[in-house]
Amino acid sequence: MEKADFRVKLREVPHQPGVYLMKDRIGSIIYVGKAKDLRKRMSSYFMASRKMRADVKTRALIEAIWDFEFHVVRNEQESLILEGKLIKDYRPRYNVSFRDDKNFYLVKINLLDPWPRLMMTRLKKDDQARYFGPFAHSNALRASVEWLNRKFGLRVCRSHAPGELEYKHCNADVIRNCSAPCIGRVSREEYRARVDEVCRLLEGKGKREVFDELREEMARMAEEMNFERAAVLRDVIQNLELTLNPTRQFSRGRGLPTTVKPLEDLAELGDWLDLPGPPKVMECFDISNVSSTHIVASMVRFVDGVPDNQAYRRYRIKTVKGQDDFASMAEVVRRRYSRILLENASANPELAAESQESVVEIQRRLAAMGKAKVLLPDLVIVDGGKGQLSSAVAELQQLQLHELPVIGLAKQREEVFRPGQSDPIVIPHDRGALKLLQRIRDEAHRFANAYNSLLLRRRMKESLLDDCPGMTSGRKSLLMKRFGSVAELKKVSCEQIEQCPGIQKPFAQALHQWLHRGD
Repeated sequence: MEKADFRVKLREVPHQPGVYLMKDRIGSIIYVGKAKDLRKRMSSYFMASRKMRADVKTRALIEAIWDFEFHVVRNEQESLILEGKLIKDYRPRYNVSFRDDKNFYLVKINLLDPWPRLMMTRLKKDDQARYFGPFAHSNALRASVEWLNRKFGLRVCRSHAPGELEYKHCNADVIRNCSAPCIGRVSREEYRARVDEVCRLLEGKGKREVFDELREEMARMAEEMNFERAAVLRDVIQNLELTLNPTRQFSRGRGLPTTVKPLEDLAELGDWLDLPGPPKVMECFDISNVSSTHIVASMVRFVDGVPDNQAYRRYRIKTVKGQDDFASMAEVVRRRYSRILLENASANPELAAESQESVVEIQRRLAAMGKAKVLLPDLVIVDGGKGQLSSAVAELQQLQLHELPVIGLAKQREEVFRPGQSDPIVIPHDRGALKLLQRIRDEAHRFANAYNSLLLRRRMKESLLDDCPGMTSGRKSLLMKRFGSVAELKKVSCEQIEQCPGIQKPFAQALHQWLHRGD
């Protein structure tokens, strides 16, 4: 792509808070940042003095910038939330923060509980509870939740339906100003009214009256020379201002102020791949390996060019021994589409009757009639080149789904491979069609890695190695990443354990002896 004229382009950048994305010569996003004043911050990157004073990493970033885009938001909190979301989406190589899978905190209130309470969570579930947020400042949020609990007398105990038995072991009514609904000090109606008031405040309604009341009390405490209480009220006001400042939730793929146009990208992708029309439903597969005993796969689904998170699936590879991406891809494709065919056949017994239609045509007809439990995708994408693609195609042919469009997306040059064609399709890096493929591929990669990390943490937690003398969480992590399981670790020699980075010879000898103590 042609390098942008930064002097001209910077004139379009406003003096407002927002988020900016730096791109390299092939259009890939290499850095995401935020600013109170977009014009000032972005202009600083293109000043000669900035480059001279910058460290090695920043100089490398500045030299790699070929273009940029920006998104204006309403306040600094929104810019922080949007920055974190975009870093998780694009994983730019020059960003360090926000690259994990943690989300900003939400406040949850389950109104179906007998006595609802405030809870902080990072994950929004489809459980009929009310969620508020996200909140960019976790410390301010914790302090605000504690103040709300005290102010409105909400319970903080974890019991689902506390009663007199729980009250005997609780002093919250004394030290936390709890209204003790568990023993009937307040009626259910009165407690619900308090919860409703808290919900209104978290929505931003009535906060002006609350702030006025707190400021009046703070001024009165200062006049009475009760400076300690005045300082406490000052902190309460500051925390509430940070917490109740209105912010939007930039959910993955939706609600994001961006130049990305999913429907236009879909239409363009359909043209590049010579499809009958835009691929409304796409499914992408990725394999994630940590060791030969720890292989997982992911399937993510995009509908109308945006993620359909509820349809995501994750798999543990069962039939493959060793690290074999081709065989692993074959297994997950076979499991995914054989299950779709089985579920649709179970829901439609008439499918057993003889038909002149192909399997794909039957599934499309059922979908048009609203009888398909799960829709076949309009495009299947595998993360990889010719090898992974051939494995997927072979399984689809076995299932008589050879008419299903399928492609492979190779990472190194972002080339698109199609069955039966030796030469790849090279889509320019500045085209929305390729960016759409990159988004779904990166999402599949993120989802697979997250599952692998979850299983690894679970396996580490349950590991028998905890009982070994001298074992630490760091050593256990190194051993699990290298050997995958305790069973594999028992098979290796003491010398092989010593070769593991971070493991010293005395500990390796002690560990080897401990593993074979009962032999």
